[in-house]
Amino acid sequence: MAIRNQLPPWHERMRLANGREILIRPIRPEDAAPLRASFPLLGPEEVRLRYHHAMSELSEAETASFTQPDPRTDFVLVAAEPYTPGEALVGAVARAHTVPGTKDAEFAILVSRYVHGMGLGRHLLQRLARWAKGRGLERLTGDVLQENEPMLHLADSLGFQIDRDNSKETLVRVVLDLSETEGDSTEVEAA
Repeated sequence: MAIRNQLPPWHERMRLANGREILIRPIRPEDAAPLRASFPLLGPEEVRLRYHHAMSELSEAETASFTQPDPRTDFVLVAAEPYTPGEALVGAVARAHTVPGTKDAEFAILVSRYVHGMGLGRHLLQRLARWAKGRGLERLTGDVLQENEPMLHLADSLGFQIDRDNSKETLVRVVLDLSETEGDSTEVEAA
């Protein structure tokens, strides 16, 4: 009988289009130092599209909010090298945060240009939707810059409704109605 190499919940290995293997897993406090150290490697445009303004570094408070999420309200995944947390370079971060007093979760995703265009953003967004649906939430929402066409295209391809009439001039609200997704349709399709 073969012994299966089982990973803990929300952990999975993924091979990217460039052949590199990564580990998708919940963020750990030990990821704080590599996350802060790798932030300057991001291009100014990557940072602006995610944070909606220019930043040169990730503050300690911001880093702590990512690496020490409240398990009652937050879910944060990273796509990292398959090494020990704290030693692994983090290539992407995806976060969902439940909005107090609602059945909504807001998401945010940052994918480094080094792994951009390899299906990682899609995969992480699907995982956030799966988590939100499993928590009994009804909607997954996000604010996207109007000019961030790749993210808007991704959201549209996953069934998000795009509200271009948002009161915030430069932002577009994307909303996924989780009650309309069937079963585990948020799972990645078989390759």
